[in-house]
Amino acid sequence: MSDGLGRRSVGLALASVVVLALVLAGGAAAVQSERVLVVEDAETGERLLATPVENGTTVTLAYNHSVEGSPVRDVYAVRGDELVMTRMEFASYGWGFPAQANVTRENGSFVYRPDDVRLSELHVSPGGVAEHRLHVDDKTYDLVARSDGETVRVHLEHRTKLQRMMP
Repeated sequence: MSDGLGRRSVGLALASVVVLALVLAGGAAAVQSERVLVVEDAETGERLLATPVENGTTVTLAYNHSVEGSPVRDVYAVRGDELVMTRMEFASYGWGFPAQANVTRENGSFVYRPDDVRLSELHVSPGGVAEHRLHVDDKTYDLVARSDGETVRVHLEHRTKLQRMMP
């Protein structure tokens, strides 16, 4: 009789260890962090968009130049906790474009590749004339509609997988 009780005790102890390991593994997964690109109202901090990104993710701010009316694309790459500007593409020279920089022509556009522009955050004032859009890899977000035309702050932050599941 004690032999059956001994096996049962060992079985219960083994089951307890397995359950504890699963709970600990689930807890560790819940607190692992991921990097997210966040767009929030610059004044209130209200979160308008949060999407996971990795090193190398391309983030492009596309808009129409307010004076020229021509398309502009500011292209950034996620590197660590920064947005690094890799190039600016524009169709025509106008106010605010890099007049003294080394600009090349590619596929009918002017292209400027800055040396080392690293940003921890980017402020954008979306407008109906400019039609600001944010491209994150292959997804496009209408910043004018999301922000109701209010200035937004774009930045990177870390969040846990548990925070991602929370509303």
